[in-house]
Amino acid sequence: MEDEYNRVTILSAPKKPYKTILFLGYDRNETKIIDQLINANCEVHHSKGIIQKVNYDLIISFGYCKIINRRMLDRIKCPIINLHISYLPFNRGAHPNFWSFFDNTPSGVTIHLIDEGIDTGPIIYQKIVKFDDYEKTFSKTYKKLVLEIEKLFLENIHNILTNKWRSKPQKGEGTVHYLNQLPHEFSGWDADIKEELEKLRHLEGKK
Repeated sequence: MEDEYNRVTILSAPKKPYKTILFLGYDRNETKIIDQLINANCEVHHSKGIIQKVNYDLIISFGYCKIINRRMLDRIKCPIINLHISYLPFNRGAHPNFWSFFDNTPSGVTIHLIDEGIDTGPIIYQKIVKFDDYEKTFSKTYKKLVLEIEKLFLENIHNILTNKWRSKPQKGEGTVHYLNQLPHEFSGWDADIKEELEKLRHLEGKK
């Protein structure tokens, strides 16, 4: 089972690829970015597991649940970028969509370089995301954030593939959250955001 999880699948192999890319995390059924990279004549390898080879032109992480350690980062010579659905430096780590509402911090999306920290690398592109009145649940706002970060990536795909971008350090302390920090009383992702926050803050005040 572990070998199956760590398997690298070659999704496209043109005779003269423009770039060779390792895509970590979401697969073709979960993001449209992979097909756009294939359309750009890239050779795309995909994995949800650990990095085994390092000879790529670019590594992209989106929906990837592992931390790339310092030793592996030192071996990799190409840029490694991550797509994170928060407005960094706020809400690094897990469940950024929930914490942006709970902590009343900006909602947004960020494309950044990966370093040895948790979503602490320099920022390449980012934008604030506003939600419409009908987007009242965590699941609906999550879907919009995914669409917005895909849009941000595809708007800048040429610059990303040709390294024509400038990164900037994150400013401010920001926040970070971990998988086990979701409140035990959280009703789930289809909960109405306003009602859920009122409930959780009421319960928090009783502790």
